[in-house]
Amino acid sequence: MASWPFHDGNIYNFLDSRLTDTRRDVNHSMQMHSSLLRRLSLERELEGHQGCVNAISWNSTGSLLISGSDDTRINIWSYSSRKLLHSIETGHSANIFCTKFVPETSDELVVSGAGDAEVRLFNLSRFSGRGLDDNAIPPSALYQCHTRRVKKLAVEVGNPHVVWSASEDGTLRQHDFREGASCPPAGSSHQECRNVLLDLRCGARRSLVDPPKQSLALKSCDISSTRPHLLLVGGSDAFARLYDRRMLPPLTSCQKRMPPPPCINYFCPMHLSEHGCSNLHLTHVTFSPNGEEVLLSYSGEHVYLMDVNHDRGSTMRYTGGDASKMMSFMHVLDGVQLHPPVSDVSCNGLAARLEKCRMLIEIAGKYLDEGGNTFYGIEACNEVLEGHGSEIGSMLRHECLCTRAALLLKRKWKNDAYMAIRDCYNARRIDNTSFRAHYYMSEALEQLFRYKEALEFALATQCLDPSNSSVAEKVENLKKQIAAAESEKNNKVNDGAARPEPRSGRVLSLSDILYRSEANSDASQDGPRSEREDSDYDEELEVDFETSISGDEGRDVETNVLHGSLNVRIHRRGDSTREIGGNGSCGSPASSSQNSWTSYQPEAAVDMKRRFVGHCNVGTDIKQASFLGQQGDYVASGSDDGRWFIWEKQTGRLIKMLVGDDAVVNCVQCHPFDSVVATSGIDNTIKIWTPSASVPSIVAGGAAGPETADVLEAMESNQQKLSRSREPILPFELLERFRMHEFSEGSLHPFECAQS
Repeated sequence: MASWPFHDGNIYNFLDSRLTDTRRDVNHSMQMHSSLLRRLSLERELEGHQGCVNAISWNSTGSLLISGSDDTRINIWSYSSRKLLHSIETGHSANIFCTKFVPETSDELVVSGAGDAEVRLFNLSRFSGRGLDDNAIPPSALYQCHTRRVKKLAVEVGNPHVVWSASEDGTLRQHDFREGASCPPAGSSHQECRNVLLDLRCGARRSLVDPPKQSLALKSCDISSTRPHLLLVGGSDAFARLYDRRMLPPLTSCQKRMPPPPCINYFCPMHLSEHGCSNLHLTHVTFSPNGEEVLLSYSGEHVYLMDVNHDRGSTMRYTGGDASKMMSFMHVLDGVQLHPPVSDVSCNGLAARLEKCRMLIEIAGKYLDEGGNTFYGIEACNEVLEGHGSEIGSMLRHECLCTRAALLLKRKWKNDAYMAIRDCYNARRIDNTSFRAHYYMSEALEQLFRYKEALEFALATQCLDPSNSSVAEKVENLKKQIAAAESEKNNKVNDGAARPEPRSGRVLSLSDILYRSEANSDASQDGPRSEREDSDYDEELEVDFETSISGDEGRDVETNVLHGSLNVRIHRRGDSTREIGGNGSCGSPASSSQNSWTSYQPEAAVDMKRRFVGHCNVGTDIKQASFLGQQGDYVASGSDDGRWFIWEKQTGRLIKMLVGDDAVVNCVQCHPFDSVVATSGIDNTIKIWTPSASVPSIVAGGAAGPETADVLEAMESNQQKLSRSREPILPFELLERFRMHEFSEGSLHPFECAQS
């Protein structure tokens, strides 16, 4: 395994520069230096909870740590002594998912949100003179205006009066402690609470070209510490949203569902923007310490880095359909640049850096040609393209792009084929007659079962090298694949002609049904009965279904689960001609739905800047991805295999993997100033990690010995789990529940501890 330095430099040089370099705070650079991160090991386990620890957070000075758990307690820990100071019996009736210190209150006010849809405020000064066992204090404020689980809280630096709560009911609410200690007021319903800052109950979207329709169950939110008017939210679709609070309408109640307010930016990797998968959603969103970047963690997917200011040159803004256009042989996106532009760089040491890049590309080529592990070959290419992309010339860049594309196609981790398409696209922009770029593009499209597009690139490759026998073989194989697909399609058409004609009506996907039943559940809670009587969704539904298994799917041997496709048709009894309302949870009739489709203008989104891979996020709904250090030079995430991972932000290179839980690590929080990280998960304890290992290592403990195989084995296992994460198949016993309008999102998570 080859090794090369990280981009934060030699720690001894930092120590020497403290007296001479006045341009930067060296201590900030040293807090999470690579040499310290590679020595991280478990220092202490904090015991005091009796359930999964779902939330941890430091106070502003780092002297205290707060935690919330399934045991419905909030614990306050001393950083210096690593001891439990207070344990609050909150009175929540369900799992606590989030808890925070309220800023500028001398750490006396703490707030919690839970699965009982409540937000509670506590004053720690009430513990004065009490013993540790006397921990029952009433809340200073109680907010019961949400109708579903509260998954995340946000506070503003310097603001001691307000907290924001994001809930799966599709609303983000602003609670001002100065306006009252309870909500809703006595004698009124939650619909009358005028504290809704964001109403996204008609805000979820399948893709950029589709108008928002269904309810967006909010999973996470964050407020920028450098520009507190910026608000970031993520939920039950693939798009994170950035809002300027100064541009939002006044606080409202939730008596009537409103169209979602316009956001400044959507954030979503381009290859995820057109999937429309009901199970693809965000579990965590956060700003970088300087507020210039955001980090998105997806369920069933990877962690992605985005630029807040998309015009900085390192990322791009795209619109609906651009992902498909990128795969077209004839199409070149106008102005699209999926790599940072070459800029003027200092000649000081440039020759040495270019020589390093050539060496790394040579190493990557050996991993490709000699059958070595592709992971380290890809990391070598990442180092060249992401670490020195502004310095290398076009020919070196082209060679590295093609090599990385080939390695990605060989590795075949989840969505590696899409990453290879990006590389081939950029390589074609450099050299539109590149044999390798066209060949690997054809291979990537074939892996995605886009046989017609793959054939176009294969034919172009054949024109570039007519004597190449492997290309000729690929062309013939693709023609056979296309013929087989056409034959299967014709057989299905003939089979369908023999079946009785279904009743007229719009055919809905399983995602539609999941959203629709959730919308009905929302409607039953949010609106008075007089408003709901006219809803399309109060009428009884009939469900017709058919299943089919394509040749590329089948039975998962390991889990014995039958994978296939399921088409579900919904018809209302007694009305076979009128179409069910097209914009879902908003309850509009078909006519208004058609109008919204014709008048809707597709929006743009900011594409990914970097991808971080190796972990697994499918088992829990609260898994975090965090920036480490005051400069945010490193990225960390928990994983379903009980480990947590650290990557270098600039290149995506894995720097550390540690075992942090017997089951799942959900929370990773860096100390504000020290080289210390706290983690928690399914275990009842909180782990404190410090750079105390005697030897730097990529694995836990710092032992000097064979480590590569363990790392690769763990990541391969995680990728297999991600690849098995698919669209949910509708069990037969749920059909009756659909008919009776009983299916809700809560039904998908029968146990909160492992499916939070």
